[in-house]
Amino acid sequence: MSVPSGNRDAYFPAIEKKHGLPMSHWFERMEEIADRKYAEQIAYLREEHGFSQVHANALVLYCRGSKSAKRFGTVDEYLAQFDDEKIATAKRIFKVIMDSLPEAELVVAWNTPMVKLRNQYIFGLSIHTKHILLAPWGDGIIDKFEQRLLDYETNKKTFKVPINWDVDPKLLRDLTSAQIAQIQA
Repeated sequence: MSVPSGNRDAYFPAIEKKHGLPMSHWFERMEEIADRKYAEQIAYLREEHGFSQVHANALVLYCRGSKSAKRFGTVDEYLAQFDDEKIATAKRIFKVIMDSLPEAELVVAWNTPMVKLRNQYIFGLSIHTKHILLAPWGDGIIDKFEQRLLDYETNKKTFKVPINWDVDPKLLRDLTSAQIAQIQA
């Protein structure tokens, strides 16, 4: 069953029909296992109650607060959910990258904005409450730039910048150039 609206509750009539119980029953079951991990909740519904993966996923995610699976079709749709400061910072980041790679395109992949050059992803970002997470693509890119990223919180593939980041054009161009060099190698 395809749910064009993306609303997870669109699956509820089918769940009620298949299992013969109202959604209030399933919400009570979910409250009983609210402290379990996502995978354990899915397994519980599938193994104990015969739920399909799709129905289990819809119910678990709905009960965890994700009321919709709606995806963003454009970068502007993604950005529209944020305040002006976050939008402005994200646009400055992408402007630097896109100005240095005029043949690249700005797309939405994995429900976040990404810079794509031909068939390769180069750079992505996601906006959060207190930071923007930058994701330069490529193996070992963060490690390669470790010294230049000392002022930022990093992990294996990403680093955090403040919402009002004073965009560092040289860093962004160097990160994307490193990824392009990997692709061309």
